[in-house]
Amino acid sequence: MGVKDFLIKKMVKAKMKHLPQDQQNMIIALVSENPDFFKKIQAQIETKKKQGQNEQMAMMQVMRENQAEIQKLVASWQSKQK
Repeated sequence: MGVKDFLIKKMVKAKMKHLPQDQQNMIIALVSENPDFFKKIQAQIETKKKQGQNEQMAMMQVMRENQAEIQKLVASWQSKQK
């Protein structure tokens, strides 16, 4: 495990400790495998926050806007797990 993977794992565990372990593992894997996509999402969230939206609303809107791509990533990850 590289430093980047370690940091991603720590961040996910800290921010999403309410999620079951299997969902945390899926998120860690998705972020590790697709860092550029998730950097883009983070940039979109930051832009919306600068426009005055609170963080939760910004995240919900950006996730909705990127829902199709997220679903593809999740489906791809799930097919690899079988």
